[in-house]
Amino acid sequence: MIRRGAKRKPPTTQNQGIGPGNRKPKSEFTKLPANGYPTEHPFNKDNFRYILAEPDPHGPFRQEFDETSEYGGRPIPGWLYRNFCPKSVLIAMHDRAPQLKVSEDRLTVIGDKGYCMARATHGAHYGSWFYEIKINDMPDGSHVRLGWSQELGNLQGPCGYDKYSYSWRSRKGTKFHDSCGHHFTDFGYGHGDVVGILIVLPKDEDQNSSNKPNYLPPTYKEKPLIKFKSHLYFEEKDDIPAITKKLRPLKGSKIIYFKNGQQVGTAFEDIYSGVYYPAASLYKNVSLTFNFGPNFAFPPTEIGYRPIEELAEDAAIRQSLSDIVYLVENESLHRLDTFYGTVPVTS
Repeated sequence: MIRRGAKRKPPTTQNQGIGPGNRKPKSEFTKLPANGYPTEHPFNKDNFRYILAEPDPHGPFRQEFDETSEYGGRPIPGWLYRNFCPKSVLIAMHDRAPQLKVSEDRLTVIGDKGYCMARATHGAHYGSWFYEIKINDMPDGSHVRLGWSQELGNLQGPCGYDKYSYSWRSRKGTKFHDSCGHHFTDFGYGHGDVVGILIVLPKDEDQNSSNKPNYLPPTYKEKPLIKFKSHLYFEEKDDIPAITKKLRPLKGSKIIYFKNGQQVGTAFEDIYSGVYYPAASLYKNVSLTFNFGPNFAFPPTEIGYRPIEELAEDAAIRQSLSDIVYLVENESLHRLDTFYGTVPVTS
């Protein structure tokens, strides 16, 4: 009897068309998980801020210039990208002092030596917002300051160091703003305590057109894009002296603190207008965990609020609207041929 040999398997198509002379283009950029952030990234410092960018699927001529294109030294059109918006509120990886250690879930942070600060990924521009921080460990000689900070608050200093941040210190219960400490409570807080922090930001009704705020976030589509470790970032340099001159109190605004469910009191009133991010500064090896909601250990019962976690969806909606407004207002500029000088620009 003659045994028939094993059938020869037909060639697969998995690698067809990929050879030494016919390789499939490899994407220059790595996809991020929903709430991820690159392991290696540029940190905000020296008045420069870096905003992680992702391809904007609604950008004009997206199909003609996608993320796998070879740029050949040409500038990358910013309108083809958008600000990356995490789907949850977390500790910002880029907007923190680099010496701080952040847990894998990006909710716990551990201090280093001197005071330095970490901020959340999302900030509040108006409304009443609340979050909690639990002090996991506070060794002897270590301290924290908890509160709110605008994006220009100095990361290499304590919260409350400058005009852009406000805080309550664990030691002696002192409150701080612009490096000035004032008596707030006769007690502080420490290991095992849960501190709740609520901010109230009324809508700014100033009718002066030069000061009236724009509640849409910046689109960044006009900012230069830089490539760092296979990812793109919008780069922005802040003119801090000019911004500082425009600071003005927001009437009716306030920051209220809670300790283990008990309202401590209102620490600050009529704070400067702006966008405020949950912030914590740590001195030495303190460990603390942010709780952005919606399930709090001690939710306020007598004051209306929204959990900071809801800022994620709110920010995504406002960012999309801001991008759409920009694209509509600048439609005539969004031509790749005019961008690269092959056709004269006409308006």
